Amino acid sequence: MLRNKKLFVVLSVLLVLALLVPGCSSGSKSTKKDADKMKVAFMYVGPVGDAGWTFEHDRGRKYLQEKLPWVETTYVESVPEGADAERVLTELAEKGNKVIFATSFGYMDYVIKVAQKYPNVIFMHCSGYKTAANVGTYFGQIEQPRYLSGIVAGKMTKTNVLGYVAAHPIPEVIRGANAFTLGVLSVNPKAKVKLVWTNTWYDPAAEKEAGKSLLEAGADVIAQHQDTPGPQQAAEEKGKYGIGYNSDMRSYAPHANLTSPIWNWGPYYVKVVQAVKDGTWKPEQYWGTMADGVVDLGPFGDAVPEDVRKLVEEKKQDILSGKLVVFAGPLKDQKGTVRVKQGEKMTDEQILNMDWFVKGIDGTIPSK
Repeated sequence: MLRNKKLFVVLSVLLVLALLVPGCSSGSKSTKKDADKMKVAFMYVGPVGDAGWTFEHDRGRKYLQEKLPWVETTYVESVPEGADAERVLTELAEKGNKVIFATSFGYMDYVIKVAQKYPNVIFMHCSGYKTAANVGTYFGQIEQPRYLSGIVAGKMTKTNVLGYVAAHPIPEVIRGANAFTLGVLSVNPKAKVKLVWTNTWYDPAAEKEAGKSLLEAGADVIAQHQDTPGPQQAAEEKGKYGIGYNSDMRSYAPHANLTSPIWNWGPYYVKVVQAVKDGTWKPEQYWGTMADGVVDLGPFGDAVPEDVRKLVEEKKQDILSGKLVVFAGPLKDQKGTVRVKQGEKMTDEQILNMDWFVKGIDGTIPSK
């Protein structure tokens, strides 16, 4: 009986070893496979389900993962534009990420600070203007499709009052509102654009309420520089029109939405990561155009008539060819002062630092 007991113990041990060995082997292969991949991380200001800004960046991340299977991507969502951003950036660098994309303007100084501590990591900051040996910036000339969306709005308004729900008073938002307004005025000189600030990127309730306030003030088309479809939904509920932003927002306001200036980040993310791998990456300040495909005008809503669609397509071709420049003179500010003379156009530096509204905007820029 003792012998049988010993035999049972020996067989049990052998069975356990037989089960463990294949598991260890498989684990080793998996670890080696993962170790061979380049780690790339994304830091988002909002949730990936915001239907706008962060949603489009995450769509770009998925595109990167699909096109470059040797890349392993991760992301951290809803990171405030404050000291917490420094902590997250540091953690991402410590985890072995070779490229880190920080996708909001307010991350700028934290990116520069953390990048100094990790010279072997490439940091890419979206919409900022500070670079370093291992820090590049990237954005797109969204003012081009913004201008086109303004043409649509200017043609569709009946009251000649349009609303604009704006996020934060920074150059990115200011030039977007200006471009939209210039598009409106190009086809409807009698119109005006009433603008309100929410001081938020992602606050669906506040953004929707801002849209409601503009509708109550007489606007019958609501445009926006926000990360959620809240303003579009406000227009939908009132039977009015809307111009979305970031992504195609028709599904959130199917009757209201006329079109949306949209982003397409995927190809650019592939280009950057491939350059890092090839050793050809440089700390450039990328500012892509409609010709690059990083920005575009989304599909039209059913309410947009054929003649308006045709006009917008003509103007789009003028932009692509260089015949139409959004910020070309003569341009006047709200006080009527000429900011850009006839025959001149704003430089990239002037556009990227824009801190004044064009004539036609009813709203103010808070003093710093």
